[in-house]
Amino acid sequence: MFRRFYAHSIEGKPVSEWHGLEGHLKGTAELTASFAAEFGCSDWGRLAGLWHDLGKYSEDFQKMLLASLDAHIETKPGRVDHSTAGAIHSVKKFNMPGRVFSYLIAGHHAGLADWQTAEAGNRSLIHRLQNNDDLLKKALESNIPREITVQSLPKQKFITSTGHALWIRMLYSCLVDADFLDTEAFLEPEKAKTRKGYSSLNELLPLFELYMAEKQLKADNTFVNKQRSEILKQCIAKSEHKPAIFTLTVPTGGGKTLSSMAFALNHAVKFGKKRIIYVIPYTSIIEQTADQFRQIFGDAVIEHHSNIDVSDEENETAKSRLACENWDAPVIVTTSVQFFESLFANRSSRCRKLHNIVNSVVVLDEVQLLPPEFLNPILHTIKELNRNYRVTFVLSTATQPAFTPHRSVDYRFEGLADTIEIMENPSALHKAFKRVEVHTPDDIMSPKTWEELASELSQHPSVLCIVNRRDDCRTLYELMPKEDTFHLSALMCGEHRSRVIKQIKQRLKDKLPTRIISTQLVEAGVDLDFPVVYRALSGIDSIAQAAGRCNREGLLGKGQVVVFVPLSKIPVGYLRQAAEISRRLISDKTNDLLAPDIFERFFKEIYWLQGNNLDNHDILRDLAPDRELRFSFLSAAQKFKLIDDKQYAPVIVCYEEGEKLIEQLKRIGPERWLMRKIQRYIVNLPKYVHTKLRNEGAIMEVHPGIFVQQYGAMYHDDLGFCADKSMIYEPDDLMC
Repeated sequence: MFRRFYAHSIEGKPVSEWHGLEGHLKGTAELTASFAAEFGCSDWGRLAGLWHDLGKYSEDFQKMLLASLDAHIETKPGRVDHSTAGAIHSVKKFNMPGRVFSYLIAGHHAGLADWQTAEAGNRSLIHRLQNNDDLLKKALESNIPREITVQSLPKQKFITSTGHALWIRMLYSCLVDADFLDTEAFLEPEKAKTRKGYSSLNELLPLFELYMAEKQLKADNTFVNKQRSEILKQCIAKSEHKPAIFTLTVPTGGGKTLSSMAFALNHAVKFGKKRIIYVIPYTSIIEQTADQFRQIFGDAVIEHHSNIDVSDEENETAKSRLACENWDAPVIVTTSVQFFESLFANRSSRCRKLHNIVNSVVVLDEVQLLPPEFLNPILHTIKELNRNYRVTFVLSTATQPAFTPHRSVDYRFEGLADTIEIMENPSALHKAFKRVEVHTPDDIMSPKTWEELASELSQHPSVLCIVNRRDDCRTLYELMPKEDTFHLSALMCGEHRSRVIKQIKQRLKDKLPTRIISTQLVEAGVDLDFPVVYRALSGIDSIAQAAGRCNREGLLGKGQVVVFVPLSKIPVGYLRQAAEISRRLISDKTNDLLAPDIFERFFKEIYWLQGNNLDNHDILRDLAPDRELRFSFLSAAQKFKLIDDKQYAPVIVCYEEGEKLIEQLKRIGPERWLMRKIQRYIVNLPKYVHTKLRNEGAIMEVHPGIFVQQYGAMYHDDLGFCADKSMIYEPDDLMC
């Protein structure tokens, strides 16, 4: 029998200097308790931490630890299961309430499991609890200290029954993060120290106020700038309102990024919120938003949007576990994909950050872009976070979607009731910011050829043309005169797009001829200003976003927005439905296509068309309250994919510094700092293209799940990643 038990080994160190198990359990317990205290469940957190590694008391595990430095990563082949023992102990001790702990403990490496589904099979929680009694028996034979095993059921109440699943996931996040941090503090104390020392939001507010004062001082005394100043004042005034779910309806060009941050900062300081999380729909614009906030707040900003997750249950190592993000900074800038998929995730690497959403302000930028097929589970979770976790939401957009609850005989939309609009009069703002004339085709059914469109665009010295698909973008670009014409699409990595956008902005500032052929990635958050904008037929919301890149400063009287019918088919699903509704609205000869009442009509039709498909994958059913706490966490996580990873896969490209970063990746592996840099050099390819290129040796797997470009010639200075055109472009490829 071992005299002392260890949680983790340290390479190159004698056994006496390894991480003691009892100390790890108690350290993790206190950290978990402190995190869970934020939502009134410290005792639940403490007990989860205390029992999470009970299985490491077994003689089998200790022998394995001596033989292998990664023994505590139980998903490695041949490793000893150390998570199931604590899960079984919980159920034996507390019966039904013990199931809460069993989800947390059994899943703290492998992820939150399904209670029992055909898909989960022997990975289901019930299977692990019913077939592994010997694991608990072996651990208890080691005479675990009574102060660890003998505990009382927490008296703190469950979160409301409708929110059980989220509550369990929040406790899970507390446990996972505490486990990571306690391990890190022992194994890598220097790294652990770097996590501390961020400025508070109270300290950041004066920096923001100074920045805005200087910005307003330098601004020209134009009508648009006066309106922006008024919007800012209203945001600051409304920040005094008690926490709630707010809407912020500001026309494009009204400065809603900085105004929403003004609301968030002032509201957070007044009501003691811990952090601000700014959620952006596109990776294409997250870089510029994060850069803008860094100018104000410095290193208090974390930018998190990686398309590559290096920590998964099959390929996890001690190093990769420590590379995960936990959002412990005061300002987080992230994507809708990262934010919402994490809220429905089951894996430790994705869930780790969740408890840091508690008591925060979350700004959802361009909220109209939330995908309808996931709308009900998203809105349900927003309400739960607001009700039980003290999260203030700001739903920010120029085209506010119709989230008002409504019902029919066969359909009920719960929506969001009792939201509070920050602006005093959004309709008046729309009129004040009306800076464009929208021209629609006389025949809304007749398409324009690419040659006709290219000829028409070439007549304008400066023009922006937005198309629906990446192949359309390339086709049209190749028909344009190359001088003064630029291409923008998601086949260009983030760093490439940023450089091109910077060049475009400088040309516009210098009043040089500038023609842009782009996908929809320029529609949200990209601060461009053209006298003329062409937009392929799409949803009214997209047309409005395109119009926001036209006469942005209001210096031209009226800018010109031209809607045209593209020669190619619009991608199926939501995008085609949205375009067809727009087609009907245009056919009605609507006086003001961009008026707020038209948006409301548009979104109501969209949601009505979807009907029960607003939870198209039955995610709420997987996570529905159940007396016996039977949840399907794994199934829900697999279904909740805003970007279907079955269709697209990332590749790191050889653009500029990307080539050097690839060599570093090959040499040292996915270090956290390196993966952050690499985020800007990633392109998502259709899965079938990714597979074909991998088989041909054009891309190579350098770490499990991480692929890099092998041939520099495949990345074009203008077009980005260019495989064979006939191979890479399918009719229904991603629009951006």
